[in-house]
Amino acid sequence: QVQLVESGGGLTQAGASLRLSCTASGRTFSSYLMGWFRQAPGNEREFVAAISRRGLMTDYADSVKGRFTISRDNAKNAVYLQMNSLKPEDTAVYYCAARWGINIASMTGTNGIDAWGQGTQVTVSS
Repeated sequence: QVQLVESGGGLTQAGASLRLSCTASGRTFSSYLMGWFRQAPGNEREFVAAISRRGLMTDYADSVKGRFTISRDNAKNAVYLQMNSLKPEDTAVYYCAARWGINIASMTGTNGIDAWGQGTQVTVSS
């Protein structure tokens, strides 16, 4: 099973950009679907973006389409989330997630996730 560590969060202003990174341990990283979720205070953890095992397919929540881009580098055991045009409502703890499988649609829910990172805080001021 992989272990995940996120980095790249911080405090920024509306309209700015941030790039989150997630690195994974283990030799089977390319066998995992990867995704990003976020959780704001008082809210449930919600899906943000997902990417297939070889990076050929991606999926996004409607709230971030056109602003966020997920990518992965299997040679580096890493997945990234480029966040542009940030809004105050993007403020949350962002979690990297891994799921063994091939169906990218399975990454849109929190059930069945095999590994979570510890989370990184993103705060966007208006």
